[in-house]
Amino acid sequence: MSTQPALFEGLQLSDIVNVAQVPKYSPFRYPGGKTWLVPRIRKWLRRQSGSPIKFYEPFAGGGIVSLTVAFEQLADHVTMVELDSEVAAVWTTIIDGDADWLANRIVNFDLTLETLQKTLEKRTTAIHEVAFKTILKNRTFHGGILAGGSGVLKHGENGKGIHSRWYAATLKKRILNIKTVRDRIMFLQDDGLNIIKKYRGNKNAVWFIDPPYTVKGAGKRAGTRLYKHCELDHDRLFNLMSKTAGDFLMTYDNDNAVRELARHYSFDFEAIAMKGTHHAEMKELLIGRDLNWART
Repeated sequence: MSTQPALFEGLQLSDIVNVAQVPKYSPFRYPGGKTWLVPRIRKWLRRQSGSPIKFYEPFAGGGIVSLTVAFEQLADHVTMVELDSEVAAVWTTIIDGDADWLANRIVNFDLTLETLQKTLEKRTTAIHEVAFKTILKNRTFHGGILAGGSGVLKHGENGKGIHSRWYAATLKKRILNIKTVRDRIMFLQDDGLNIIKKYRGNKNAVWFIDPPYTVKGAGKRAGTRLYKHCELDHDRLFNLMSKTAGDFLMTYDNDNAVRELARHYSFDFEAIAMKGTHHAEMKELLIGRDLNWART
């Protein structure tokens, strides 16, 4: 078990988590990632009446929350779900495929602009090859963005360009570490809404919902430029969560349209402090049935 939670005892809603103190388990540099939320996820799960048997993340993305739950044994079993085929290829390879091949491919790759372009231009349907190309793009494109319109870093950090986020040895270590806990994880490439509908009757399940989509009419529509799948029936999602037998926690844009949805379904919600891109202080909404655990 991790000793990290002691660092965040007494965390208040207005407190901003220093993500440098949160363990990094994911090989992804993911837009909208939830590393900053990890201490609160721990607090939420530890306040459950008994350790949850099943933990579901229907919009897994970079997977930091699911991986934390698996590594720190905050639930007996974790189910990660992702619709994006490229992201899904990575999780399929690590959890159900040849994680060693992917780890070694990364650490042995000679990254240059020429080798990068040649690899990305190569057509392949092999899942492990798609996984490698996805990691390459994620680590060499602006902001780790995989959606169309993104491109290769030119300057990056300290003028390092495409090498700015290419930590091959670290990526290998993270992938092989995930391999050690993959017996606790199931990955599904599917629509998150389908999975919620299928398993919502499980009383021994808890759900973490972080959809990479913005409610129409909301002030910021980051999902439209960050993710391939950026349309979602938010009312249907809220309706499904209102019918789940187990507990849930959702994160959303701090927006009036989202607040209205939460009120409509009689959900509890609170604004929570975090730091976004370029370290700008901002707030997101936590939504659940009862958030008193977050207020103390």
